[in-house]
Amino acid sequence: MTSTVPNAVQHADEQQPPITMFGPDFPYAYDDFLAHPAGLGQIPATEHGTEVAVIGGGLSGIVAAYELMKMGLKPVVYEADRIGGRLRTVGFEGCDSSLTAEMGAMRFPPSSTALQHYIDLVGLKTRPFPNPLAEATPSTVVDLKGESHYAETIEDLPQVYRDVAAAWNKCLEEGADFSDMNQAMRERDVPRIREIWAKLVEKLDNQTFYGFLCDSEAFKSFRHREIFGQVGFGTGGWDTDFPNSILEILRVVYTEADDHHRGIIGGSQQLPLRLWERTPEKIVHWPYGTSLAQLHPNAEPRPAVTRLHRTANNQITVTDANGDIRTYKAAVFTAQSWMLLSKIACDDSLFPIDHWTAIERTHYMESSKLFVPVDRPFWLDKDEETGRDVMSMTLTDRMTRGTYLLDDGPDKPAVICLSYTWCDDSLKWLPLSANERMEVMLKSLGEIYPKVDIRKHIIGNPVTVSWENEPYFMGAFKANLPGHYRYQRRLFTHFMQDRLPADKRGIFLAGDDISWTAGWAEGAIQTALNAVWGVMHHFGGATDATNPGPGDVYDEIAPVELPED
Repeated sequence: MTSTVPNAVQHADEQQPPITMFGPDFPYAYDDFLAHPAGLGQIPATEHGTEVAVIGGGLSGIVAAYELMKMGLKPVVYEADRIGGRLRTVGFEGCDSSLTAEMGAMRFPPSSTALQHYIDLVGLKTRPFPNPLAEATPSTVVDLKGESHYAETIEDLPQVYRDVAAAWNKCLEEGADFSDMNQAMRERDVPRIREIWAKLVEKLDNQTFYGFLCDSEAFKSFRHREIFGQVGFGTGGWDTDFPNSILEILRVVYTEADDHHRGIIGGSQQLPLRLWERTPEKIVHWPYGTSLAQLHPNAEPRPAVTRLHRTANNQITVTDANGDIRTYKAAVFTAQSWMLLSKIACDDSLFPIDHWTAIERTHYMESSKLFVPVDRPFWLDKDEETGRDVMSMTLTDRMTRGTYLLDDGPDKPAVICLSYTWCDDSLKWLPLSANERMEVMLKSLGEIYPKVDIRKHIIGNPVTVSWENEPYFMGAFKANLPGHYRYQRRLFTHFMQDRLPADKRGIFLAGDDISWTAGWAEGAIQTALNAVWGVMHHFGGATDATNPGPGDVYDEIAPVELPED
């Protein structure tokens, strides 16, 4: 079992269909759509070569641009910073280039099957990520209130942790029909998924994660709720999510998005970078051997967008940081949605007013990380007295919260993520420099491992990020608060533009914060594919009858609609 506190459904039955991010809000098989030999659709030949603005060069933008290029359109990608967005892999100055740090996304669940399609497409490899108590993690230390517990499996932890695990399982089963939904999603039973989820959305949209726990008899103990918040499940403590909507958490656990994680060997940023350079095997209009890079001068995206407004015939006019002005029949906006409120001058007419409200109400989580390079994976050394690993993957209520140990073999340099924190825990680091952060972290870890001199193994300067302080992100990812379901529905369904007035069409929202599963690369890809379908439809194109797209089946699987009054 890979979780500190396991999910309700165990994985012993090899006969079960694999779980994917198939719903619950929009149960559409994006993996089947991508795998179908008919492709994602066609546009009229009269539109071939037409330019489409793609604003944002993160994973969502690059996937959308790649697929639009294959259809014969000419994506024009705008990127304010670097290709990759929150897939950001950096090196350490003066160290071997093989040593990297994942400043953003670093672990991906097998249920991200659309993501896996692109990982396979560009020839990347993955390996198990060393989460708490994962099979790939030699050992885990849970340190709460000054007391440390060493464990290789959950059975090695005190009974109270197993009690908390049982409480979480019971809470999910009784309050959220966990087993029924998990099974329906495995079997891709759309009617059953929609039946269960419709009731839960109506019942739980106004409920926080913490309130959901408190309403359960299984979690009547404050001590159990406290331990659960600090240790959590899958990736560690979840108390920073306690104020968020319980619906956000259910999406994660139903799809096992927080379980069985894998990391991309060499770094996740390789995925969008390789797609940028890739020449598709099947492409319309463009000569064989065409790539996104080749469609851009000097193989570079255009700079930051500074203004968006509508012009005659409902076209979208884009001004960039160089002062260049271009007008497009369609645009895909994949950057962080708050950019539309701050860094980009926008016309109100770009979107319906209720969509502007949804953008303004979007709630983002803060997040900080700090990595250091070390000479070798010294944590695998054995303590002479106990026979245990001298240091372990660490969950604690101290400032560091989560410490991850990342190696590529016993005799090679390695990397430690000294601290990975969220929300208020992240804000505590915000005023500190990288070196100041490292000093506090080493002090905290020194209290847990008094016999280990971490500093003597450090071979380079630390690298750090606070996503709330990144000017083009302003946060790590979206996390809905109670009552935000209606807002999220508006944003996700924006690609269905036949329902909009003619003067509100032609610009399509995408990106992981538009998805139901923000913070997961799968959501970025799913919304990119929705936008691709939307652009294709906008240009008068269509999918093959044997491979209907998300818009073709929308009326059958549309997200639950809650009353506004």
